[in-house]
Order: sequence, then structure tokens, then C-alpha cells
Amino acid sequence: MRYHETHLQVRFNEVDAYNVAWHGHYVAWMEVGRNDLAGRFGIDAQQLGEVGFLGLVVSLEIKYLSPARFKEEIVVRTSLRPGETATLVFVNEILGNDGRMLAIGVTTHALTDLGGVLQYRLPSVIAERVDSMIAWLRCA
Repeated sequence: MRYHETHLQVRFNEVDAYNVAWHGHYVAWMEVGRNDLAGRFGIDAQQLGEVGFLGLVVSLEIKYLSPARFKEEIVVRTSLRPGETATLVFVNEILGNDGRMLAIGVTTHALTDLGGVLQYRLPSVIAERVDSMIAWLRCA
């Protein structure tokens, strides 16, 4: 399965006194990658809201492997893990400019309507968009 790449640069405000990126910024970088990929298929956070749904984060896992540093170019690789329920599971790899793996993370998003009612199946408008994304990710 392929992935979508988002290129970012570590900014000064993202590093700490040790000159390494603060751990919370990795989560923000994953969000940028997720919305970048999802937006291509009409299911980023804003687009979900426009069709009457929310994708609430219900689980976040991240494993830190190597530090990112100020001005380092990083790549956020994002893909979607297919599921059976009304959840979206995004998988991220964050790589440094030398190709080393900085972090691996997974976010799980439960789909609700705008009133907070949990969906048990993906609504057709969302399912069609997810299917398009999965088809694109499966292309070599």
C-alpha cells in the first residue's frame, strides 16, 4: 500500500532547550499529514463537517524513535487502514531528511453526526470518499 507525503520543516518554536522537537509537535505534524491526505478525497475535518459529520479522535498511539531538530526537513507519510466500522484509522510515519524514522503513529477517529450521535456504519457520502482513498492508496 502506498502513502501520501507531506513535507514540513521543523520551526524554531517547535524545539526545546535541548534543540530537539517537543514530543507534542509530532502529533500536530500527524494532523497536518492526515488532513492533507483526507482533503484530497473530501474527508478532512472541515469537509466532514460540511456534509454533517465529525471524525472525533478516540485513540492516539505514537512511538518516538529519533529526535527531529530545528530546520530539519521532515516527511509525514500518511495512509488509511481499512476498517469494518464507522471509524477512520490513519497511520503515520515521520521521517527525517536523512531517511531515518523519527516516529510512527496511529490515530483512530469515530464518526458521529453533528449532534454527537455515534455512527455504526459509514454514511454513503463518506463511504464513497473512503473507498476512493483506499483505491488510490492501493495503486502502486
